[in-house]
Amino acid sequence: MANYNTVRRAGAATIGAEIDAGLRAHMNKVYALMAVAMVVTGLVAYTFGNTPALFSILFNMQTGGMTAIGWVVLFAPLGMVLFMGAAVNRMSQAGAQLFFYVFAALMGASLSSIFVVYTDASIAKTFFVTAIAFASLSLYGYTTKKDISAWGSFLIMGLIGLIVAMIVNIFLQSPALDFAISGIGVLIFAGLTAYDTQKIKTMYLEAAQGGGTIAETSKMAIFGALRLYLDFINLFMFLLRFMGSRE
Repeated sequence: MANYNTVRRAGAATIGAEIDAGLRAHMNKVYALMAVAMVVTGLVAYTFGNTPALFSILFNMQTGGMTAIGWVVLFAPLGMVLFMGAAVNRMSQAGAQLFFYVFAALMGASLSSIFVVYTDASIAKTFFVTAIAFASLSLYGYTTKKDISAWGSFLIMGLIGLIVAMIVNIFLQSPALDFAISGIGVLIFAGLTAYDTQKIKTMYLEAAQGGGTIAETSKMAIFGALRLYLDFINLFMFLLRFMGSRE
C-alpha cells in the first residue's frame, strides 16, 4: 500500500509538472503572438501616419474627415473580432494566426492618425508607460491565487457604459465627459488585462486536464493573444488622451 501511494503521488507530481511546463509554454506563445501583432500594428500605423500618400487614402487632408475607405478600415477590425470569435474553432491554426496578423495590420492603419495628432515623443512615452502597466497587471493576473473571474461581468458592463458615453459625447463634445471617459477607460482596461490573463491561464489548465489537443490549445493561444492585444491597444489609447502632447 505504501509503495502504491508513493507511486501515485509521484505520478501526480509528474503530471502536475508537465501541466505547469505546458502552461508556461502556452503563456509564452500568447505573449509572443501578441508581440508580433503589436509590431505589425506599430509599423503599419507609423508608415501610414508618416506617408501623406497613404494617409490621404484614409483621411481627407482638406476637410479633416475620413474617406470612404477610412470608414471601412475603422470598422473592419470590429467585424473581424466578431467573426473570429464565432469562427475560430473552424479555422486552421495557420489560418487563425494569419487572420490575427491581418487584423493587427488593419488596426495599425486605423490608428495611424495618432502620428498626425500627437508628437512622436509623447507617443513613445505613452507606449513605454503602457508597456510597464500592462506587464504589471498581466503578471498579477497570472500569479494571483485570488479568483478574479467575478470581475468579468462588472468590467463588461462598464465597457458597455463606456461605449455609450463615447457615442453620446460625439454629439455633446463635453471636455469634462471626455476626461471622465478617458479615466474610466484606463481603469476598465487595466482590470481587463488582469482578468483576461487569468482567464487564459484557467482555460489552458482546463483544456490540459481535460486532454485538449495541441491544435486546440494553439488556437486558444491565438485567441488569448487577441484578447490581451486589444487590452493593450485600448489601454494605450486612453492613456494617450492623458499623456499625449498634440502637434
